[in-house]
Amino acid sequence: MPASRFFAPFAAVVIAAVALTGCSAAESAPSPAKTGVIPVVASTDVWGSVASAIGGRHVAVTSIIDDPNKDPHDYQADARNQLAISKASVVIDNGGGYDDFVSTMVSAAHTHPAVLTAAELSGYDQHPASGDFNEHLWYDFPTVQKVAQAMADAFAKEDPSDAASFRSNAAAFDAKLHTLEATEARLKSTYAGTDVTITEPVPLYMLDAIGLTNVTPQKFSEAIENDTDVAPTVLEQTLDLYKSGKVKLIAYNEQTTGAQTALVLAAAKKNGVAVVPVTETLPAGTNYIGWMTANLDAIAKALK
Repeated sequence: MPASRFFAPFAAVVIAAVALTGCSAAESAPSPAKTGVIPVVASTDVWGSVASAIGGRHVAVTSIIDDPNKDPHDYQADARNQLAISKASVVIDNGGGYDDFVSTMVSAAHTHPAVLTAAELSGYDQHPASGDFNEHLWYDFPTVQKVAQAMADAFAKEDPSDAASFRSNAAAFDAKLHTLEATEARLKSTYAGTDVTITEPVPLYMLDAIGLTNVTPQKFSEAIENDTDVAPTVLEQTLDLYKSGKVKLIAYNEQTTGAQTALVLAAAKKNGVAVVPVTETLPAGTNYIGWMTANLDAIAKALK
């Protein structure tokens, strides 16, 4: 999604935050040497959860966006975020235009943390010749594996004495990801080619891994993602899909709903199409592995 949807301009915030950093940094947060942990900042609690799994008790993770009731696209940076960035040894962002506010705040802090960007680590072409780059990389387990390994390497560089712990945690996390991938493969063996729809491309990496066919008109999902009106003809094409009897489920981003999304959801329910909600941040009381397990369980149930 365009970065402009994710955050509001915050030049004044950055200026204020730099001043705040200069006058109160020493008083606001203890140094890594005193705490014995690596200060880590993640753009969202998704990557923050992965960082906690890899770093364990040796890291102190601050997730900038961590409220499941908030639409990440409405996020506005503040001075507290800037201060956290200025004190971080490792910063983790998503990239791909999703959270550009992070690089802006890193530059404003005039510090030199290790910055891990999922989009860069993914190896995917961020400027494909056709279509748009799908920045929702946390639904792509191969990318998550690469980011987790990069975290282990970065943490080990910051804290060599605990490198073995980071490597062990990364191996355990990787094993859990392989279990999730095995679930995707199992579902693919049964349901590959099944028609499904989306409101936004948030879960597409997962749906693609299962071999499901997204038949949503591209102009519909683009309009919803960009928060613009869907053309009447496109909306009608989308609504007609649920009358065909061929669509098995609709996966929708429950953090960015609106009138047109509501119409589509109503049409799906009226025609007996399973509705699977997805989110861009962690549901309360769960971690990354638990969240993705629940997502796969919901998709499996909807496909039966």
